[in-house]
Amino acid sequence: MTWLRCVEPRPWASLRLICLPHAGGSAVFYRTWARETGPAVEVHTVQYPGRADRMSDPLVADAHQLARLIAAAVAPLTDRPAALFGHSMGAVLAYEVARLLQERGTPPVHLFVSGARPPHDRGDERISERDDDGVVAALGELGGTDAKVLQDEELRELVLPYVRNDFALIENYVHRPEPRLDVPVTALLGDADSRVDPDHVAGWRAVTGAEPFKVEVLPGDHFYLVPRQSEVIAEVLRTLEVPVGP
Repeated sequence: MTWLRCVEPRPWASLRLICLPHAGGSAVFYRTWARETGPAVEVHTVQYPGRADRMSDPLVADAHQLARLIAAAVAPLTDRPAALFGHSMGAVLAYEVARLLQERGTPPVHLFVSGARPPHDRGDERISERDDDGVVAALGELGGTDAKVLQDEELRELVLPYVRNDFALIENYVHRPEPRLDVPVTALLGDADSRVDPDHVAGWRAVTGAEPFKVEVLPGDHFYLVPRQSEVIAEVLRTLEVPVGP
């Protein structure tokens, strides 16, 4: 099964945007983004194994291994300028993928990291070690819709294994300081995020030697980018100097 989903292929597009979902997330999280980016951008979304149409594929428990697999899948798309956008767990994975692409000589033109602490400041919370009710409660605290879905016992049985795997993957992640990224970074977050604040995201400045670096704060919780999708995409397009609108 392939790693990337593209709901609207645009072979004429001058730029590609590759999106990485949060812990427990799937490619469907970004399904409506292509509609708003306009014809100049082709949107691809990573589909992690063990969920959705990849339910039968084995989970990957190590962030560095997962990043290597994603980078290998993304590499053929770098024949055109490409930017990476990652939310929460996806932000750290996008950072690692960016470093791997940089090592191959095809770095992304920009890295957008959303709702995430920097890779060298991960905190010590261990959601993956909670019981099932505790994991569901944590999802509810983050503001996602997954917690409501997981009230159904049958769905819990299907979904909790990959949700728990993802939390463990990011909680066990250990940052390696080299090689340093040489790609511009924009860090975004919601002003009511219970686990990430502007001081945290400002720490992303330390991971790159490139300019510009920017922090963008929007109204909302950890999943601010759902109700604020248009504003997030507009910021991405402005940063990449792509005209807004169709």
